[in-house]
Amino acid sequence: MGDFKNLSNEEAVAKLKKLAEATRVCMFCTDLSHTPFSTRPMSVQEVDESGNLWFLSSADSNKNFEIRQDETVQLLFANVSDSEYLSIYGKAFIYKDKTTIEDKWSPMAKAWFTEGKDDPNLTVLRVQPEYVYYWDTKNGKMVSMLKIAAAAIIGKTMDDGIEGKLSV
Repeated sequence: MGDFKNLSNEEAVAKLKKLAEATRVCMFCTDLSHTPFSTRPMSVQEVDESGNLWFLSSADSNKNFEIRQDETVQLLFANVSDSEYLSIYGKAFIYKDKTTIEDKWSPMAKAWFTEGKDDPNLTVLRVQPEYVYYWDTKNGKMVSMLKIAAAAIIGKTMDDGIEGKLSV
């Protein structure tokens, strides 16, 4: 069985930042009170020193509409190649001010916002985590793969994982 290691404060933010930035793209879920809830892939612009996650979004998107109705969101990250996973439940906030847009802007975003930082449809989303859970490997990908192969050969169950709650 895998190990449990709950992290808090700076250690939790560092783990959240490492896992979210390694994957960059998450499934961003809204309208959680209805099934099926709404989900779409979104690219993280930044994870700040407090553990907030920042995204660029269209003002007229269904996502922004749903956040205005209910700010509760779920973010799901999966870095399958390195066996790293992250689930974030929190509140989303919408920003339209020029200072925040300037701070979070990326030149790659011009593919979605053709007028750049001045695009009238551009907003910034901040997700403030309330509950975060992670799954990771203890020894890295190569060691884990060797252990899994050995366990399969000898017929034993092997769990090289570590998981826990991140209190940011």
